[in-house]
Amino acid sequence: MTPRAAWALILTASAILMITMGARLTSGLFLSPINTSTGLGIATVSFALAIGQFMWGAAQPVFGAVADKYGSGRVIVLGGVMLAAGLAATPFVSSEFGLILTMGIVSAAGAGAGSFSILIGATAQRLPANKRPFAAGFINAGGSFGQFVFAPLMQAIIASTGWVAAMFTMAATSLLTIPLAWPLRSRKAKPVPELVVSEDTPVPAPAAPVLGLGEQLKIAMRDRSYLYLHLGFFTCGFHIAFLVTHLPGEVALCNLSAGVSATALALIGLFNIAGSLGAGALSTRYRMKSILAVTYAARAVIIGLYLLAPKTPTTFYVLAAALGFTWLATVPPTAGLVGKLFGMRYLSTLFGLTLLSHQIGGFFGAWLGGLSFVTYGDYTWMWYADIVLAIGAALSNLPIREAPVVRVAAAAKA
Repeated sequence: MTPRAAWALILTASAILMITMGARLTSGLFLSPINTSTGLGIATVSFALAIGQFMWGAAQPVFGAVADKYGSGRVIVLGGVMLAAGLAATPFVSSEFGLILTMGIVSAAGAGAGSFSILIGATAQRLPANKRPFAAGFINAGGSFGQFVFAPLMQAIIASTGWVAAMFTMAATSLLTIPLAWPLRSRKAKPVPELVVSEDTPVPAPAAPVLGLGEQLKIAMRDRSYLYLHLGFFTCGFHIAFLVTHLPGEVALCNLSAGVSATALALIGLFNIAGSLGAGALSTRYRMKSILAVTYAARAVIIGLYLLAPKTPTTFYVLAAALGFTWLATVPPTAGLVGKLFGMRYLSTLFGLTLLSHQIGGFFGAWLGGLSFVTYGDYTWMWYADIVLAIGAALSNLPIREAPVVRVAAAAKA
């Protein structure tokens, strides 16, 4: 693949993620308006959004397996239709079941079909190993840019013409992922040989044994390093879903305007562009497990400082900028480690499973945030849980072994 073609592929994947993540990461802005419109209660709406967090993750290994077999383009087109349909149908429902169906299942699964595992997997299969972490970081930055663009845009539309118009706008925008899927339409990418760096020059690595998906999954689920990645990503999902869903509520508790929360969400997306690109670049030079450990530990420190600070707009903006730098910076090294451990053949599926763990954490972050508010009147205990989980995630990444699992196992049998 020529450099121009590689950049076209990366930019296309980044644009798709910008739209799908823009839809997912601005859902918290709709929590209060939907509650006011339907009268369902904060806990009920939070539960529907929590189902959406889980479904977004659960869809990715399923769609990842389909993409590995039939190609990513078809999966992305289907996801774009589902995302648009779910968002467009939301204003027409007024029950808990209806909200779970539209925002919790249909639109969330559609966003999952055009998310990290499918897009990073599709590009990684076409790129040499030394380019994959940067590509993952760049694609990930597209998702952050979506948050930066759509958070203030959705808030402005909500404030001027109402949440229904904002929802329809996001639904129409989601359809743009369909033509963008064209460069990813190939059923199978031409494999790029893995490289092993010698003292003088890179040389092609010996061919890894061909495994079926079931056998690869058995190997992965027995590997402690892969399971440690799941533990860390669970915390990442808990943390992100809590903030995306309930940061507007936290801002409102401090008697600040909704504009502050929209600006804070936009700043998270803006600063995560730098964080994602930085994590992708650093992953080509340093141990990816170390980057993950430092990232999770930094979150614990940032949240602790926030709890000690006065709750002013400036505090929220600084919190957003600091957290934004670590926000989804975990994605490039996590995807890179999965590819390093197991190769590219089933990356969409294996990375999709780590994202499922991410979104199981997301389910609890969104749901328990609503319960905490209803029970205690604020989110204090959720912030404490964030700190504890972030420390645990940092420690869980330290024992990870960065060696190709399949090749080690094959060598042991020989």
